[in-house]
Amino acid sequence: MTLTDEDILEILKLDLQVSSPALDLYLLVLIASARAYIAQEGITLTDTVQDAMLVEMYAAYLYRRRREENVQMPRMLRWALNNRLFGQKGAADG
Repeated sequence: MTLTDEDILEILKLDLQVSSPALDLYLLVLIASARAYIAQEGITLTDTVQDAMLVEMYAAYLYRRRREENVQMPRMLRWALNNRLFGQKGAADG
C-alpha cells in the first residue's frame, strides 16, 4: 500500500484534530518539509506505509512546534527515525 501526500494529509488532520480545509496548503508544506528534514538525517524514504507514517509524525511535530513553546521532539518520533536510519545503514553495510 502506497500513501500519497493527500493521504498523509488526511491522517495528519485526524492526528491534529483539524477538520477545516483552510490549513490544507500549510499542512502539505509541513509534509514536504518533514520529507526534507528526514532526508537531512540521512534517511532515504521508500513508498511504504511505515515511511509515510514517519513523515506524518514528523509533520505533526513541526505543526506543534510552531504553535506551542518549548515543544520537544516526541521520543517515539526520535526512536522511529533512529531505527529507520540504523536499519538502512545496517542493510547498506550488510
